[in-house]
Amino acid sequence: MSKQSKNLTSSEDTHIDLDAEFRKSNIKEVLDKLDRELIGLKPVKTRIRETAALLLVDRVRKQMGLSAGAPSLHMCFTGNPGTGKTTVALRMSEILHRLGYVREGHLVSVTRDDLVGQYIGHTAPKTKEVIKKAMGGVLFIDEAYYLYKPENERDYGAESIEILLQTMENNREDLVVILAGYKDRMDKFFHSNPGMRSRIAHHIDFPDYDVEELVAIAKLMLADQNYRFSPAGEEAFGKYLHLRMKMEHFANARSVRNALDRARLRQANRLFIGTKKALTKTDLMTLVPEDILASRVFLEGKPDSGSVAIPEAK
Repeated sequence: MSKQSKNLTSSEDTHIDLDAEFRKSNIKEVLDKLDRELIGLKPVKTRIRETAALLLVDRVRKQMGLSAGAPSLHMCFTGNPGTGKTTVALRMSEILHRLGYVREGHLVSVTRDDLVGQYIGHTAPKTKEVIKKAMGGVLFIDEAYYLYKPENERDYGAESIEILLQTMENNREDLVVILAGYKDRMDKFFHSNPGMRSRIAHHIDFPDYDVEELVAIAKLMLADQNYRFSPAGEEAFGKYLHLRMKMEHFANARSVRNALDRARLRQANRLFIGTKKALTKTDLMTLVPEDILASRVFLEGKPDSGSVAIPEAK
């Protein structure tokens, strides 16, 4: 047996404990955090776990001398607003950092306005400055399809896309780009930009939440601020969601947060103008049906506006 064959056999017989590598990476902590932070989204969480497993195995392969070059890690997150895309991007940046695929693991979140200039010579410096800030971490571009406006000949988005494409190809070992937006618009964007499509290796679709999941999200949000629903208040909020989800501009968890902000305002007004002046801790914590049912969703069949009317104290 030649020396080369003997070394090859020895390498192939080497064992590595994948569970030990998993524990050493501390990515379980990030995956558990994702489970706690986000209600539902089972298909998304499954894809993130699969991606984490792929990266862990790839790292082990490198240790065994089986590396075939840096994997393409650029991603596309599609789905409606408020479905957790930014949160998942943040946790993905942590996973990439803990497995050694990015140096720092920070997330830089931007939109078209952060990348595209308004006059000749303005776009390149803006885009390069953003890339510089994101280098060593993850660049998250929300509503990425707005970078491409073929109907406007004087638009400078194409210049930004060209710089991004070069960076995504030449700096794969130091930057991961995640594009996000509505699925139909992202599909159209990729169709018009085949260079971008070819660089995106992972596509993850974020489903809308159902009413039960949104109520659970609301309870988590309230608990974070030391609030809670009364049993009847929770039932009223479920009815609110059934109606609100059928109206325009519904944005899943984002709309839930806005609704809770208004409910807290109504609760404060109710307590202030009420006859009960000696309030208990329970009074201060609890949202009751009155705080929910005063919404325009019930009274006018329209989404709430940005303000809440404050009655005069009696």
